[in-house]
Parts: sequence; C-alpha cells; structure tokens
Amino acid sequence: MSSIMDMPRSQPVLFAGVAATVILGTAFGFQLAGYHPCELCWWQRYPYMAIMAVSLLAVAFKAPARPVLMLLALLFLGEAGIAGFHAGVEQRWWEGLSTCSGAVEITDNIDAALKAIMDAPVIRCDEIAWSLFGISMAGYNFFIALGLAAFCGLRSRKA
Repeated sequence: MSSIMDMPRSQPVLFAGVAATVILGTAFGFQLAGYHPCELCWWQRYPYMAIMAVSLLAVAFKAPARPVLMLLALLFLGEAGIAGFHAGVEQRWWEGLSTCSGAVEITDNIDAALKAIMDAPVIRCDEIAWSLFGISMAGYNFFIALGLAAFCGLRSRKA
C-alpha cells in the first residue's frame, strides 16, 4: 500500500496545486455563505493563488520537481505566517494592522471623528467570524498551510 509520500515525482507538485485550489475554493465558499473576508483574510488568499500558478506552470512545462517543491514549501510557509499572524490578531495576542482592526479613536474634533468612523473597516480582522472547537478559519489555515509546507519540504528531499 502506497502513501501520499510515495507519489511519483510530478504528483506532489500537482497535489499541492490541487490542495491550494480546494482551500481557496473553500474560502470563497464561506464568502458566498455570508462570511465576508477581512483584509488579512484576503492576504491569506494570495499565496494560494501563487501556489496554484506555480503548480500549474511546473506541471505544464515539466519543471524539475525539487526546486518547485522547495518554492511551494516556502509559499506555504509564508501562508502559514500570514494565517498565524491573523489568528494571533483574532485572539488579541498582538495588534493587527491599523487598516483592519482596533477601536476607532474619537476626538473632540467632530470632522476627525466622523472621518475615523467612515474609514473604519466593515469587516474587522480582530473578530472571529467562524470557529470550530475554538479554532478560527485563520487558525485552521495556519495548521493546514504548515502541514502542506512540511509535505512539500519532505517531498523535495525525495525528488
């Protein structure tokens, strides 16, 4: 019985691209279900888009698996970093970006206060929109991306 780690050379690259596609599709599915993304949620989507493109091009042009898998591992690690940062913002372990979290500062100047309110994000990065067993989407994304980074890194050693 073969395992996922015993795939032929090009299949791990394809697997990483399909995994990124499924994850990104799930994110858009949650969005269609009414869970609109904050700014950090959008940031988490960009590495997956890059992973999809790299995987597609690598398979189409039959690129050597080792460097491609190493690049994919780095992209997944970057994704895990963004997701981990977002999960920390949601848990209030640290502050998020000024553009997507934090309280609106109200001053004595009514025009400045109104501008601060109008410029405040509609979807805040520091509020958990959905969670399961106490783990938010960003938290699950962190663990999944970390696992896929490990998979690509280990597979690059076999390629």
